[in-house]
Amino acid sequence: MKALDYPSLIRAFEGVIASVLEQKDHLSRLDSVGGDGDHGTTMARAMGKVADALAAHGEEKIAVLLQEIGWAILGVDGGAIGPLLGMMFLSMAESAEGLEVLEGEQLAAVFEAGLSGLLAQTKARKGDKTLVDALVPAVEALAAAARAEEDLEAIFSAAAEAATAGAEFTKTLQARFGRARHIGEESIGSADPGASSIAFIFNGFKKGISDHA
Repeated sequence: MKALDYPSLIRAFEGVIASVLEQKDHLSRLDSVGGDGDHGTTMARAMGKVADALAAHGEEKIAVLLQEIGWAILGVDGGAIGPLLGMMFLSMAESAEGLEVLEGEQLAAVFEAGLSGLLAQTKARKGDKTLVDALVPAVEALAAAARAEEDLEAIFSAAAEAATAGAEFTKTLQARFGRARHIGEESIGSADPGASSIAFIFNGFKKGISDHA
């Protein structure tokens, strides 16, 4: 299957919820290195909001669902992750307006819009040891595979692999944003929790899609 339709999007987000909740404690351990150790809890709250949005969906429209998820996550407290992910999904919703399915160029454009929306909310860029280090390569890989007209499994596999590699690379970086920046070189050696969350999100998308392919 090459087109992401509404039922596929639901299953993809179900995969995301399961993937992130499974890694809740791991994310908090990563956050304890330079932060206050609550990132896993924050992400779990965000996934609860996503689950609520999935359960309450009425209109079977891609843009409406993305918008509801974006607004729900936007209000999650506990650092920048809620507002950033919220804006990402809201930007994706705006790009998906009026579309019944996302295929090829449209799928690439929607995720690229999400990335642009998130980047507009932060000064962080690749190399700063943040979620950007995982999100940028994930979206680039997804867009390339989508425009090459790969099937959904291949598209989200490429994105998940790139996000995972990006999160892993943050182990080599010194934090320049968030509380972890205060510990300087001591932040080197552990993965950024935000980047790791992005990796788990895209691996969740992959699992949600592949389990029902």
